[in-house]
Amino acid sequence: MSETAPESTDFEWLTLPDLVDVLDEPLGRVRRLIAEQYLVGSQRTGSFAVPSIFIVDGSPLSSLRGTIIVLTDAGFTDDEVIDWLLSEDDELGRSPIAALLDGHKSAVRRVARALG
Repeated sequence: MSETAPESTDFEWLTLPDLVDVLDEPLGRVRRLIAEQYLVGSQRTGSFAVPSIFIVDGSPLSSLRGTIIVLTDAGFTDDEVIDWLLSEDDELGRSPIAALLDGHKSAVRRVARALG
């Protein structure tokens, strides 16, 4: 069963302590998930935080890591990766994160590769 992505205003920003709780992992493991690009976050809220929409059933969305890697390889900053994932994309007909949540990893990565 696929999940539908809410509008970008319908999610919370999760700080590191929030992520420890949501993921039920120690801080070191949470930091490793970020360092290894399973999650991507930003300082835009004042402290480092990750959009809650990137977490599904207590784990990072499985298709997120490869997409983050494609975008960073194309030269995107973490903020740009987040903005692209949350913004509507004409080719996908929705936001890339909504497409990933619906299981359309290949289509999202194809669009992401074209950006590089």
